[in-house]
Amino acid sequence: MTGMKYDLHESEQGPRSADATSSLYRRGLPEITSQAIGPLLTAARVSAGGRVLDVACGAGEAAAAAAGRGALAVGVDYSPLQAALAAKLHPAIVFRQGDASELPFGTEEFDAVISNFGMPHFEDPEGFLREAFRVLRPGGRLAFTAWMSPDTQPATAVAASEAARSRDASTYGDRFFHFGDAAHCERALAEAGFCGTVVEPAPVSWRMASSESLLEAVTKAIGRVLGAESSDAAAIGEAMRNGIEAQTDGAAFDLLLRAVVASAEKPF
Repeated sequence: MTGMKYDLHESEQGPRSADATSSLYRRGLPEITSQAIGPLLTAARVSAGGRVLDVACGAGEAAAAAAGRGALAVGVDYSPLQAALAAKLHPAIVFRQGDASELPFGTEEFDAVISNFGMPHFEDPEGFLREAFRVLRPGGRLAFTAWMSPDTQPATAVAASEAARSRDASTYGDRFFHFGDAAHCERALAEAGFCGTVVEPAPVSWRMASSESLLEAVTKAIGRVLGAESSDAAAIGEAMRNGIEAQTDGAAFDLLLRAVVASAEKPF
């Protein structure tokens, strides 16, 4: 599942690992994460003429969708590779390299700030919230999407207890899913100065050819985090196999992945 812990924040790994992470995203995640772009833009109240900043823009899908609504979109990503790719794919939109916690923009430049599943990967998500508040004009809106905890995901619940046995996996997982919790979103946004927080479901689905294809994808994801030879990876993989087989019959199916879209406003 895309909410599993295989994509560490790019700044924690350096430029080479950042590019590897970018490559991983391009190989399959956009068809999943792009399903949340519509609700994300609606929550941010993106409309014609508004100036929108897409943070952790990836290949630029959300920024392009905002431009499709008539907004003046700008994208920023920590990975130079992603920013360059986005610029190539969407030449009418400006994309820049930059850190989410140190946005390379002036104060009160934007009517909306959006981030589509960037939040779980930020080394300093609270820093991003503070920066979003800074670059928004009064009355501007922030909206972001985030994955809910594994124990809410149908096919990952069975593996949650096994994952918790790994110190590295549980530590990263704890941070990874924080902003999938409505109470945590409300506290963090209020501390950053925002008001009127709304947290709503943003369900997306993953079309799988078979239960075995799901298991293969999850096993690879776990291996990237813990190492292919890790005993923790083996234990989690076995738990995933048992859970998947109990919930599917081997045929093609849509796996519902639970996420949220959180939004709030900068007061006047």
